[in-house]
This record gives sequence, structure tokens and C-alpha cells, in this order.
Amino acid sequence: MFPPAFPRGILILFMTHFPQTNTQKRAPRLHVGGSIGALVMLEDGQRAKGKLQTVSVTGGLLRLAKSLGEGDFVEVAFQTQSGSVRGMAEMLVPMRGGEGTLQPFRFIALGDDDHRTLRMTVESAADRSFHGMRSSQWAPKTM
Repeated sequence: MFPPAFPRGILILFMTHFPQTNTQKRAPRLHVGGSIGALVMLEDGQRAKGKLQTVSVTGGLLRLAKSLGEGDFVEVAFQTQSGSVRGMAEMLVPMRGGEGTLQPFRFIALGDDDHRTLRMTVESAADRSFHGMRSSQWAPKTM
């Protein structure tokens, strides 16, 4: 069940995908380097703007002007080439990083369409990287 700390007014009924981390295999990451703006809606109704640095189907990394509390439940929204993504997230331990703060987050609930859009975005970028490799990079390593 959801913690009572979720922001008021957010319809959790439509959040049907609950990303699970796999300790055996890390989810592929898409490094966007701050090229995608993100909006973070906090529990008290406040909003914070940030830049998405990295994203995966299980979470991501935001650059924010000031850090949010570890464990804060928020709603994160951003636009990708495949469409918009909006999901509930838990903020993780912030880190100082040049201008502002780097703050990781993990998705705790996504709608099916948002999850599909996010998965397509990450997989599409991985496919482009894969196709861009030269065949010499696939030469088997000798012992």
C-alpha cells in the first residue's frame, strides 16, 4: 500500500506500474546531461524545476537549485521524444554538484503509458548506441 505522505490530489489509481529494482542487474541508463527539463511537485503543493541528468525505468538523477529531503515523496514530470512521462518518486540522498544539487530519485509508481514511454525512450537510445558501435568493438577478447 502507499505511504500516507503522498501529495494530496494526485490520482494514484492510475499508477499501475510499480518499478522494482533488480539487485542482480542494473537497469540501463540514458545520460541526457541536463538537456531535458523536469518539474517536481512536492507534497505541500510547491513546485521545483530541475534538469534531468540521467534516467532509467527505475529512476534517475536531477540537477536542482536546492536539495529536497531524502525520503520525500514527489511527482516528477518531463518530456521525452517518445512523449511525456509523469510518475511518483522517492527522493534519495542528494549530492553537491557544481551549480546546485544532484539528487537521485527512484520511481515508485508509474502509469502504464508513462512506463511504456519511458521504456521506449531508454531502449531507443540504447539501440542507437548499439548500432553506432564499430564491428571491431565486438572482437572477442583473448586471454
